[in-house]
Amino acid sequence: MNDEAVRTLAQQVGLAVDWIDAADQPQRVSVPSLLRLLEALGYACCRDADLRDSARRAEQARAHPPLVTTTVGLPTRLDVDADLSAELLLEDGWRQALTIRHGLLSPIGTPGYHRLRYGQREITLAVAPPRCVTVSDIAPGRKLWGLGVQLYSLRREGDGGIGDTTALRDLGKSAAARGASAIAVSPTHSLFPADVGRYGPYSPSNRLFLNPLLADPADALGAKWVEARRLPATPDRLLIDWPQDGGAKYAWLRRLYDDFVINDIRPRTTLASGFHLFVQAGGPALQKHAVCEAEASGDGTPLDYFLFLQWIAEESFARAQADLRAAGMAIGLIGDLAIGLDRGGSQVGADPEHFLGGVSIGAPPDLFNPKGQGWGLTSFSPQSLVSTGFEPFIATVRAALRHAGGLRIDHAMGLKRLWLVPDGCEPGEGAYLSYPMDDLLRLLALESHRHRALIIGEDLGTVPPDFRERCRAAGIGGMDVLWFEREGDGFLPASRWRDDAVAMTSTHDLPTVAGWWRGADLELRRGLGTASQDDVEQRSRDRTALWHSFTEAKVAEGPPPAADRTEPVVDAAIAFTAVTPDPLALIPLEDMLGTVEQPNLPGTIDEHPNWRRRFAEPAATLLDAPAAARRVSLLNKARQ
Repeated sequence: MNDEAVRTLAQQVGLAVDWIDAADQPQRVSVPSLLRLLEALGYACCRDADLRDSARRAEQARAHPPLVTTTVGLPTRLDVDADLSAELLLEDGWRQALTIRHGLLSPIGTPGYHRLRYGQREITLAVAPPRCVTVSDIAPGRKLWGLGVQLYSLRREGDGGIGDTTALRDLGKSAAARGASAIAVSPTHSLFPADVGRYGPYSPSNRLFLNPLLADPADALGAKWVEARRLPATPDRLLIDWPQDGGAKYAWLRRLYDDFVINDIRPRTTLASGFHLFVQAGGPALQKHAVCEAEASGDGTPLDYFLFLQWIAEESFARAQADLRAAGMAIGLIGDLAIGLDRGGSQVGADPEHFLGGVSIGAPPDLFNPKGQGWGLTSFSPQSLVSTGFEPFIATVRAALRHAGGLRIDHAMGLKRLWLVPDGCEPGEGAYLSYPMDDLLRLLALESHRHRALIIGEDLGTVPPDFRERCRAAGIGGMDVLWFEREGDGFLPASRWRDDAVAMTSTHDLPTVAGWWRGADLELRRGLGTASQDDVEQRSRDRTALWHSFTEAKVAEGPPPAADRTEPVVDAAIAFTAVTPDPLALIPLEDMLGTVEQPNLPGTIDEHPNWRRRFAEPAATLLDAPAAARRVSLLNKARQ
């Protein structure tokens, strides 16, 4: 077997043989790693005959795709040798005659998913607007602000110990009355009802459906119906006990379902008709999800119960977005699309051929993770995306935007490439697999306009060359996070942040402003052996540099406060973020309240209470706190 033939095949299927690491040094993937990855992708290569057959299949996989993407007003390249007449059947039923000359289809002026007929072929032609919807489209001439929230962390009476969409609406109405235009939440994808201890939002079971634990069933069943079957009281805790609290809520939802069967399904009430319409609209994907959930529960018969859970969640999130918009928010809810899926979840179980097998997505070695990262997740197979006309991707984006005014795409570099680690191997033995970025960007633009929603890409970490430029051209907003906006030994001036990104003081994976200034994150990491005395000394210098940037921007004055005086620093950080050119500023609720603890510490499991912290006060009154009210004023003043 010829090593060069293996490398050639790898490049044919989209595996990068050579790549540049975080230190800007060239690297080459070993042939053994390429062999394992090719086998995992379904391209046998143990013998010369296998290599030749795999090369043929790789070539055929690119020929005659069932869906072609293009942009409004631009010609489309088609795999056609001769000049041909073509007919376009638009979504609205109109027909349009077109011509194909020298392999180029004449421009089309109407966006949508149309049918194109030419020669003996018929394909879907996805015609996209040039760019996604942006803040300037939604609120021309305005600079907006909003909050970043872990939905489960919110509190209201009777929530069963887990924040839900009613608490989200309470906070949203309060924030909207104070000038906020959006609330961004971490992923709300369906997790694992049969294993409530698996609660990490970025390791979902299914991205097409929702987590019922975050729903308020009163939105579907009515307040009086649910009030008569009140959820039992739970201990007043600041940390969620997911197995206990989640298990109790699922037991309650099961009792609601049993009563629903008796009182509504059997008598065929209007309420039951709404449920049946939802199930019908959900189609095969919803049925497959329910089957997988029922089988995982150990009882394959109660399908309607798992359909009921999704109906409850659907109604709750629909009402949440409707109420946020009715309260005056220009954007409303901004959802979050996790980069990957648990390989044992319902979405992979229902359609395994759509996903990568035998590998985990992750990240190559870098300065922060010298061994690299394997996340134990899978994602779409790019070959399957092309062969299915991108149906799995389109369905996932539509699900994420169904009740949202915006969408953050986790690890957005996955639109261009993902680092794959073969099962049983170290993360450093992986390689990048490329994705059809131009097609994915056009589909995002098309869905963005159909839902009139912003698209935000998490472009933090090792970013491929030209990635940000391509996203900018496509109208996808990047993320400018205070801790990463650096210049030499200091921080980038506020005036030089991007004018097409989202400005943030921090994220759920990073220290809060108060925690960073106090050094609480370093103290925690030193206990875990992931921070040193050098890091502590560097933080002292960084405090001085950050405060200098604040004073230069005229959002603070005087000498830097002591490490334990966090209030003026949090104020300055929020004001600094707000005066940047970014059209949208999203401030974590933790920073609005000045809390020290961050929601998640990557790389930990039991060492830190990840995804468990709750706020002590009700969601409806959180912004009444003097510090929060002061920071709201700072945001409104700076954003004007």
